[in-house]
Amino acid sequence: MFLGHFGLGFAGKRLAPALSLGALFLAVQWADMLFFPLCLAGVEHFRIHPGDTVVTPMEFYDYPWSHGLVALAGWGLLFGAVYLLARRKAAAALLFGLGVLSHWFLDAFVHRPDMPMLPRGPYVGLGLWNSWPLTIAAEAAVFGGGLLVYLKSTRARDRVGTWALWALVGFLVAVWTGSVLGPPPPSERVVEASGVAMWLFVPWGYWIDRHRAIVPPREAPA
Repeated sequence: MFLGHFGLGFAGKRLAPALSLGALFLAVQWADMLFFPLCLAGVEHFRIHPGDTVVTPMEFYDYPWSHGLVALAGWGLLFGAVYLLARRKAAAALLFGLGVLSHWFLDAFVHRPDMPMLPRGPYVGLGLWNSWPLTIAAEAAVFGGGLLVYLKSTRARDRVGTWALWALVGFLVAVWTGSVLGPPPPSERVVEASGVAMWLFVPWGYWIDRHRAIVPPREAPA
């Protein structure tokens, strides 16, 4: 899943207004942000294998430290603890940590059984990527629902708060569409290098949040 992770990031703003959208993006996409540098370093591995699933031409077969259930639980505890020590906000720290862990559960819905629970398995996955309709429905529901929550929870302070948000939404949808409808990537290295660019979504999220204000619950539309 790609868009769905960002959807959870958007929705998290309602539950923990103290967390910036950039921090929320960092949490929910930490697994992927860690995965591609680890692949470049030769620690984790995937291969381009058209037909591995209907939706994606990539086969993920070795990524226990970035995508393992136990590993992400550990990363989540670390993220939450660091935030709690730095900011002293327990609710935000809890959500920050849970955001990291959420990546495993969303991916377990769409991946074939290749999501590790422990470093050497067992492996789980419901395989929604083997169905175009289910994949599109899942991505649209989680991303669209999360974005709607964010729009109801915040309002633009200025024009930047509006167009920077919708530019991000358009860019995310375009990237996802291109990745699933376009031809297979030319090499694993190209995917890894482009994947590292996902780190740019963190400052983009911070930038958006600086130009949007929280809508108190009593002012939120019914």
